[in-house]
Amino acid sequence: MQTTYIETQQISFQDFKNQILEDYKLGRISREMSYLGRREVLTGKAKFGIFGDGKELPQLAMAKVFKNGDFRSGYYRDQTFALAVNALSVESFFAQLYADTSVEREPASAGRQMNGHFATRSLNEDGSWKDLTAQKNISSDISPTAGQMPRLLGLAQASKIYKSVKFDGSEKFSKEGNEIAFGTIGDASTAEGHFWETLNAACALQVPMIVSIWDDGYGISVPTMKQRAKADIAEMLSGFQRKEGEFQGCEIIQVKAWDYPALLDAYARAEQFARAESIPVVVHVIEVTQPQGHSTSGSHERYKNEERLAWESQFDGLVKFREWILNYSIEIDGKEEIIASIEELDAIDEEAKKTVKAGQKSAWESYQKTITDLVHSVLPFVENLKGNNIEIENDINQFNKLVSKAKKDVFHLVRKSLLATRGTNSAERNQLMQKYNEIFEVEKDNYSSHLYSQSQWKAENVQEIKPVYSDNSEDVDGRVVVRNNFDKIFEKYPETLVFGEDAGNIGDVNQGLEGMQEKYGDVRVADTGIREATILGQGIGMAMRGLRPIAEIQYLDYILYCLQGMSDDLATVQYRTKGGQKAPVIIRTRGHRLEGVWHSGSPMAGILNLSKGILVLVPRNLTKAAGFYNTMLKSDDPAVIVECLNGYRLKEKQPDNLGEFTVPVGKIEVTKEGKDVTLVTYGSTWRIVMEAAEELEKLGISAEVIDVQSLIPFDLTHEISESVKKTNRLVVIDEDVEGGTSAFILQQILEKQKAFRFLDSDPLTIAANDHRPAYASDGDYFSKPSSDDMVERIYALFNETNPQKYPAIF
Repeated sequence: MQTTYIETQQISFQDFKNQILEDYKLGRISREMSYLGRREVLTGKAKFGIFGDGKELPQLAMAKVFKNGDFRSGYYRDQTFALAVNALSVESFFAQLYADTSVEREPASAGRQMNGHFATRSLNEDGSWKDLTAQKNISSDISPTAGQMPRLLGLAQASKIYKSVKFDGSEKFSKEGNEIAFGTIGDASTAEGHFWETLNAACALQVPMIVSIWDDGYGISVPTMKQRAKADIAEMLSGFQRKEGEFQGCEIIQVKAWDYPALLDAYARAEQFARAESIPVVVHVIEVTQPQGHSTSGSHERYKNEERLAWESQFDGLVKFREWILNYSIEIDGKEEIIASIEELDAIDEEAKKTVKAGQKSAWESYQKTITDLVHSVLPFVENLKGNNIEIENDINQFNKLVSKAKKDVFHLVRKSLLATRGTNSAERNQLMQKYNEIFEVEKDNYSSHLYSQSQWKAENVQEIKPVYSDNSEDVDGRVVVRNNFDKIFEKYPETLVFGEDAGNIGDVNQGLEGMQEKYGDVRVADTGIREATILGQGIGMAMRGLRPIAEIQYLDYILYCLQGMSDDLATVQYRTKGGQKAPVIIRTRGHRLEGVWHSGSPMAGILNLSKGILVLVPRNLTKAAGFYNTMLKSDDPAVIVECLNGYRLKEKQPDNLGEFTVPVGKIEVTKEGKDVTLVTYGSTWRIVMEAAEELEKLGISAEVIDVQSLIPFDLTHEISESVKKTNRLVVIDEDVEGGTSAFILQQILEKQKAFRFLDSDPLTIAANDHRPAYASDGDYFSKPSSDDMVERIYALFNETNPQKYPAIF
């Protein structure tokens, strides 16, 4: 077991003195970064700034107990902490402020995130995992208030899981589960539901987690007393305080942000509870100051009175730290020893300013060189094209007058020049066009890469393995297929685990996990509370630490509770780190064709629009669902798999190669061939479409039925277009609302696949009514597309073109 800070602090006075002065120096460097960062924004060299001034001392104390293998899930004001654990340099701080797209200079996000959003790189360039136990880890920050909290739960729980779960390569992710997950949050953000849900879950699960609340008394301009039921969050949390001998609750420690020795003691005790006893801890850091206010968007003088501002000046952490150092003395062997003199501290202050200025200058020059090099590589080609073209000459003159040039200005000039010379064919224009394509590919990588995995393990690379059937293959309920496939998965992949409401003891509400907890234990097959946001968060955090979690959201409607985390966190992990981190979570849910307002929604369009970055897989039966689980466990992409709720009791032939067969993502399946019209659908609606297709055959209409299977990615080989080319008619059938998923599918087919070229009739969408479905089978019939609806509307397409052969029904 790793030792804790308390157990390692037997040091000499000289070492003690050196540590203090190093902390003071780092605190001063961080403060100067904040000061200079604000000036860089206000002088126009950066777009926005939000800084960590005022929080230096507690973050220095927290860093002392943060060890290799530990993780932080934090808040965008933790620059001092990031500096202290060597996850940030002065240069990389300013590189992020300027939005430098170099991974080498700005490794946290390659310029994709505004300043203050920190991250370490968990992955090698090829997308494989680094040894996370050999480095201090920061999971990539996000801006949404309290959005970092659910992920924190999973990061902490992973340590508890690693105490009993081992697999080939697990030594890269944990040393016997002794790592702590550290969370940081502003005090006003504790008003958010994500904070309470996460803390509640952590107290129930007893995971090694330390949450630091930076309490400066305000949420931007709104004072704390208007944020919560009680101004003192520690008092409000008192009911969470654990009782001796009980394995519930947490420890709560309150400490002042300007009291350096008390901070060291607070974090040493917090680490002891979390690392040695797996007890969650809340460190409520009070009397925090914010010398420059909330951000560069405004001034805190607008909402703080003179008394408050005077107090903040007096109780600034670095001011009090300086006072403490100067007042400290101790007698050793009859000689009075001090830490530092005024002159020594002044020298440190001056050196900090120089260090920060030098780092800023270096970062700015490197950033500017990227743009200057781009200008020098492109401008000669534009000049060569100019000739006697007065329009291009004017554009060049305007470009040269720009005081500060950005990449967009260079691209604007090139594109204007190509526009001005449209219709001409010259060597000069071809050379510029070639240069444009070259630089465009570079910037496409800089700004648009890694929305999905680009590694060898991306889902698109997983080869199809078809189900194998024999004379011995049984007809079983669909739930049995998925259950027995999970059995093979848990046997094959010891790093795989599943958790959700009713997932454990009773084997999920539809018995798709029947007997799995009894066989594999309650660590790998676990029940959770009713708390969808943190079920997802558990999955994200565990996946960031090398586990393969399947996070079960009981019904598709309930996914709305965790859609914020899917959209803002999971969907953007690879993108916002430019391939530096990944979280291959599988979200298991079930839905489609249900009954009643609250159990029959089909929020697919919302998922598609808000969660680009997550694969969206919509199998039509449980065998297909099982194949998708097998596929995704070979992949490092995250995915949501929507099982058909009305398929669990329907009979399916069980494949002989459970746990092995795969369903490829982005590949459609033609389930009925036809020549007159192409019907495109997915999920449970597929069965009704197949019924309608049989009825249409009786009416002399040969319908080809396509199950898309995978909405993201969608029909990668454009097979639907080939079907439309044959039939010349297209109908998209969906249980989502009008303009929802059907609109997405139509856009993919008509625009991306250009199938409009083959249409002899207007494309048709058949969707659900815009209201939620009413209850019972009649409610489904009158709320969502029925077989009758499909037959009549598709038949009307043929009536329109040949009314004699297809006379009107109504």
